Amino acid sequence: MKPLRKKRKLSAEQKAVLVERITKARAAKKPAEQLSIHESVRNLPDDDIFSVKNVRRWIKNQKDKLSGIRSWKNSKETGQRASYLVTEGYIHNLQAYLRDGIYRDLFYGEERQYKIKYRCVAMAYYKDGTPKRTVGVLYPDIGVYTQQMADEENASRSISNKNKIRKTSRIKGKRASV
Repeated sequence: MKPLRKKRKLSAEQKAVLVERITKARAAKKPAEQLSIHESVRNLPDDDIFSVKNVRRWIKNQKDKLSGIRSWKNSKETGQRASYLVTEGYIHNLQAYLRDGIYRDLFYGEERQYKIKYRCVAMAYYKDGTPKRTVGVLYPDIGVYTQQMADEENASRSISNKNKIRKTSRIKGKRASV
């Protein structure tokens, strides 16, 4: 058997010093729940859409929903199974966002009711110098690029392309011989 260690006798002064030291260490220590959250997410204010408070509420709501549809996991109906997998994936993406600060999902909100909007940070250009654009993306020079803008741009481009003749290296009607 292991011998028992004698209890150390402390004076009142020594106890006071140790108590003060431990309270100071406890105050400096961050809560464990905050350590697992990425710094960029942790620093967001509570009224931000993607704040820790909001995302945790979304996770709780989705976990409640998942527990209600757990039987759909192995369902023969593809719609039920897909709904279960989408909910499970959304929870996983939200937890990953809190962990590493990168939002991976295309939708957000308590019921995934809002869609993420894209923003262009570096422009791409065609060979003739006109910018490449995608409908629904926010561009720094024009704002959100709409379908109407795309239709107008395509109409003007097709008029200018009618004058260009495409030259091909292939001779019509003849096959290449090997």
